[in-house]
Amino acid sequence: MRRLLTVFFGFLVVAAPAAAQEKPVDVNFGFGWAFPVSGFKDSFDTGWNGGIGVTFNVSEKVGIQGEYMYTRQGGPDKTITLSATPVLAATTSSGVIESNHQMHIGTFNLVYKPTGGKDTAVGGYLLGGGGIYHRIVQLTTPSVGYTSVCDPYWYVCYPALVSVDQIIGDRSSDDFGINIGGGITFGREAKFYIESRYHYVWGKTVTPSVSTLPSDGSTAASTCSGGCNTNASYIPLTFGFRW
Repeated sequence: MRRLLTVFFGFLVVAAPAAAQEKPVDVNFGFGWAFPVSGFKDSFDTGWNGGIGVTFNVSEKVGIQGEYMYTRQGGPDKTITLSATPVLAATTSSGVIESNHQMHIGTFNLVYKPTGGKDTAVGGYLLGGGGIYHRIVQLTTPSVGYTSVCDPYWYVCYPALVSVDQIIGDRSSDDFGINIGGGITFGREAKFYIESRYHYVWGKTVTPSVSTLPSDGSTAASTCSGGCNTNASYIPLTFGFRW
């Protein structure tokens, strides 16, 4: 019995350091900027993002990450021409529409750490995967009257005059997207990281109502007459901690 206990405790002494090196779960949280790119940046400005995630390490170099992220981007104020009636009159005035774009994002990613479990002060990782992007667009204005607006990233395309009340409000869409990127870590136990990714989201198609198409062939009508997609891409730069 004494010999068995000696062997058992000896095994614990040897196995404990090895088990300590095998960290099964990593937690991360961070905040930073979100930079819209391509056509998305024509409707919205640079914003901010934050997120929290959990990575399950299936080996020293490979992990599976589940992450929640929130992104908010304000839009430039858009000046609109207002008419007092639904028929364009000689007497018009100007107004403004304010906008913002928000995303609640859930992703699942594959994480690869080239250095694995080595105790290094500076490390790095690559990650990529897919997820669901719940997109919300909010439009507000103090203006009243009738106007025409066609901006697919607002989920709005009214080439003919409609009441401003039809344009303002909240709209949302649940879309699938992918992300790929990587980061650099500093530290051993609790790690500070700098990360950048490319996100691409496939959005729905926005098509103007046939009854609202103007007869003069204006640019607003021709822009989305065949339907405009709302695919969006952006690049967040995130600073945070992993442990």
